[in-house]
Amino acid sequence: MAASTGTRSTVRVEGVSKVFHLRHDRSLKQLAMSAVRGKDLGNTFSALDDVSLRVHEGEAVALLGLNGSGKSTLLKLISGVMSPDSGRVLVRGRIAGLIEVGAGFHPDLTGRENVYLNAAILGMDEATTARRFDDIVAFSEIERFIDTEVKFYSSGMFLRLAFAVAVHTDPEIFLIDEILAVGDAPFQQKCLARVRELRDEGRTLVIVSHDLDMVEKLCERGVVLERGRLVADEDIHSAVGRLRT
Repeated sequence: MAASTGTRSTVRVEGVSKVFHLRHDRSLKQLAMSAVRGKDLGNTFSALDDVSLRVHEGEAVALLGLNGSGKSTLLKLISGVMSPDSGRVLVRGRIAGLIEVGAGFHPDLTGRENVYLNAAILGMDEATTARRFDDIVAFSEIERFIDTEVKFYSSGMFLRLAFAVAVHTDPEIFLIDEILAVGDAPFQQKCLARVRELRDEGRTLVIVSHDLDMVEKLCERGVVLERGRLVADEDIHSAVGRLRT
């Protein structure tokens, strides 16, 4: 595994908190009464509570924790999909994020058109995309459907194309959220092999996964979250051990 020798902070998360407001179906009478009394019947959920961490250039870091611990929320804040309620997130470098299957895809465009669209969103110019297009499609293994509108794609096809685009944009920071669990086993192994290549090239990886064996082999550091708070930031073996006990 490549050593973590980077000295620059690629990702800085400083005192970040994020609260979601959970509203349930209520009757008109309940809404009227709450308005009169000045009360909000909705519940709040603190997804992240004063979380701070730094990820250095070239590190491979796993965000670990049980469901609802805040892992995916933190990854979305790093990617810029969400903004924190307090604190700040600073990122240095080009990000490629695989956070939600098909995110950024336009359903009425073909796979070919979405390759160019997603590559542009990830910061790659049209000429470079054209040069890499055949490699992207070959990696995705959906050549027969590349000119089909993506609204007809399965979730596995979304994954193949989204992953293929992301890894061919030469990201400096690669974010992955459980997406490698989608698709058939051979393609999962192909994706993991490409992620290992990115790691060995010195790219920065931040990964959310419940596959402890996988992250233990892929990452060198584990950040453990519990109910929105950071409870451990240590070597990957120690971090994984917390979740296995």
